[in-house]
Order: sequence, then structure tokens, then C-alpha cells
Amino acid sequence: MSVDMMGEYERRGSSKQESSWGNQLREKMLSYSNQDGPKAKKQKTGYDDVTNVSIMFSSKDSVDALASASKLIKNHKLKLIQIESRPSQSDAAILEYLVTVAKTGELTNQFVDLLKKEMDNVKVLKEQTVPWFPKTLDELNPCLGRGLYSELEPSHPGYNDPVYQERRKACAEIALNYTFGKPIPTIEYTQEETETWRAIITNLKKHHPTNACKEFNEIFPDLCKECDVRDDNIPQMEDVSNFIKKRTGFRLRPVSALLSSRDFLSALAFRVFPATQYLRHSSSPFYTPEPDLCHELLGHAALLANPDFAEFSQEIGLASLGAPDEYIDKLSTVYWFTVEFGVCQEPSGMKAYGAGLLGSVGEIQYFLTGKAETKPFDPYIAQDAPYPVDGFQTLYFVASSFLDALQKFRAFAAKIPRPFCVRYNPYNCSIEVLDSKEKLQQYTSNLKGELNILMDAVNKLK
Repeated sequence: MSVDMMGEYERRGSSKQESSWGNQLREKMLSYSNQDGPKAKKQKTGYDDVTNVSIMFSSKDSVDALASASKLIKNHKLKLIQIESRPSQSDAAILEYLVTVAKTGELTNQFVDLLKKEMDNVKVLKEQTVPWFPKTLDELNPCLGRGLYSELEPSHPGYNDPVYQERRKACAEIALNYTFGKPIPTIEYTQEETETWRAIITNLKKHHPTNACKEFNEIFPDLCKECDVRDDNIPQMEDVSNFIKKRTGFRLRPVSALLSSRDFLSALAFRVFPATQYLRHSSSPFYTPEPDLCHELLGHAALLANPDFAEFSQEIGLASLGAPDEYIDKLSTVYWFTVEFGVCQEPSGMKAYGAGLLGSVGEIQYFLTGKAETKPFDPYIAQDAPYPVDGFQTLYFVASSFLDALQKFRAFAAKIPRPFCVRYNPYNCSIEVLDSKEKLQQYTSNLKGELNILMDAVNKLK
């Protein structure tokens, strides 16, 4: 969960103390993402912008041109991103070249100057700035170990409880030392934590059958059965993660605290859901200023096991990779109005599918009053819609189905300005950047193989 997607999931009022902690978390996020923020923070993000410079030139001697360009790149110690050639449209005897290198200050300018002396029709194309993003689970792992805070603020309900503070530190240690491929460590929850869990789940189970979407109600009983979810037993995150993974390929990954929006969304692209293992403080069972295990397991887990919902969640993550900062904000807001507080239309009425509703007694009760405004889901409207950090939601977006929401989101995501497309490779759990003809040809070949399987299956059903 990112702090841009953070709200008061369980509400019993809005005391000054509760509002203060929520606002402090919000301020941490703004400080983290502000370009003029502390240098130490920016150095820790790992998002050093990479500016790629593309140069076009032509030559009649293809062998010498390629050799000369390669030599210049090597001499100037430039990182080659891409090189392509094609016959000139004006003269088939002349080859045109497109070379893309990572810009490295004056060395790039010197390279271009020398290239102009040796080649014909040298043109520098528009520079492209792309934020770094992880492409493998090994690259993703450290991104999920950098929570926005390590200590509780004085206004947090558990600040003055040394036992609770120690529990939070123990959960943080598990998250910080976790790497993909290992089982999520087991936590022995205390009687006090179990009583907090009991207070929440017994109340939510009264509302889910009539107010949760049918997809949730189809999966939640199976989740309870397979993961031993009971009023008097808190399930282990490893068991819940395995339940989700065998159905949709999504997995849970423990994190120590709220993440930046970019880090959080990046994880979704890999079908990884960052989740906390700690519980809210026992003094406030129906209020939490941050997501906790109750929110993750009772709000998010069941629908992550639904294929359509899982695909929608991953598409938001894929759209975030390499997206400009302003679009990360827009994507976070769309995520807020769907995965967190989304509502869908069913024959019997509007039902909740957002975790902020499914995991919150207060929010779902407020939704049932009909006091909040509702609008048909439209990502172009949702992207800029304001939402409260404190208090209940004043606006819900209603989708006709997960598939309809996915189609609308894909049209929205296609207009995010990126000089490339990405796809998730489920075989090695990596992100492939489709930025060359060779990669597109390989992708096309893969699609042909899938289509052949589809046509064979269709023919056998005739």
C-alpha cells in the first residue's frame, strides 16, 4: 500500500490525534516525491532518470558507417541502447541508421559533433527521459524494503505502548530481510492481537454476504477453509499468498511500512502485492491510520485470487513502469477509486469490491447510507477526482464489471507518454521492454504459438 492510496480504513470518528497521524503520513509521501525534497531521500529512491538520445544519420558505405559509429561509441564510453538500419526512402542505395545512447553530459555532445564530421544527414532526435524501473524480481526486492518511515509518530495509537513498538520492529525485520523465493516467516500472534482480529472479522462477516460483490463472496469461503481463517485464528501470510498464487499467480510480499506510489505500483506489475504483517493497536480495533494485516487479508486477499481482478490490478502496475511522475499520481488516484474503494453494479444493487470497503465496518456502513455521490467508472474523470484522507469517502465510482473496468483502463493507459511498451513474462517473472523490432518479432512469434493452441482447441470443440 502506498501513502497516496492511504486512508482511514476503519473509522469510529475523527479525533484530532487520529487525523494528525494520517496527515503526517501524507506529508511524508509528499516530501518523498517532491523534486525539491531532501537529497538523502532522493538518493535512496533508486530512480535516477536516464535520458536517452537518439541520432539518425546516413551513409553509402554500410560496413564503414557501422564500424565508425561503434568505434565512436566505444571511445566515448557511451552506453548503447539501440542501433537499427534501413534503406533510405529517397535512395535505396543509401542506408539510414538510428542510434540511441544514454546521455552522459558533454561526452554525448562530443560524440554527436564527431559523428557529424564522418556521416551524412546527422540529426539529433527528441531526447527521452525515462525513470528507472525494476525488470526482474531481484531488482524489485530492494524497492520493497524501503518503507517511508521506520518509527511511529507520537500521535499514533500505539506510540506509548512499548510492547506494540517491539512487535512492529519484529515485523519490520521480517520484511526487511525477506527475499523472493523464501517462505514468508511465521508469526505467533498474541491473545491480544487475536482479540483485535476477532472484533473486526466478526463484524465484517455480517456485511459481506449482502454488500460485497459476488466474486468476493465466491472466493472468501475457500480462502477461510484453505488458510484456516477463523474468528479465533489469524492466518499466516505464507498460506494466504500460496492460496492466491495457485489461482492467479499473484503473491504477497511482506513490507515494513507504507511505500511510495511508484514502488508499490511497480510491484503490481510483477503480480506481487506488498502487504504488512502487523495488526493495528488493540486500543483502536475499528480505526487504523495505516493499512495493516486485517486490511490486507480481509480486504484485498480474496479478490487477488480472482483472475479478472488480478489482471486489472497488474495492468495498473504495468502502466506505471517508466511513467512520468504526474502520471504516477493519476494512476494512484485511479487505484484508489477502484482497488481500494471501488463499487460494481449487480442485478441486486451496488456492491463493494474495493478493499477499503470490504475491510472496513465503518466505511461499508457509511456507503449503505447512500450519502456519498456515485458516478460510472471513467478513469479520465477518476484520475483527477479529489478524495478525503480523513473521514469517509464522498465519491464512489461504479463499474459494470471488472472486465469493463479493465477495457476502460487500457484505453486510458495507452495514452500515458512512454517511448516503449512493456509486457510481463510469466515464465521468468520479469518485465520485457518492447522497444525494438527484434523484440516485437519475438513477441509476435509467441502470440502466434498461443493463437495456434487456441485454434486447435476451437477445432476440437466443433
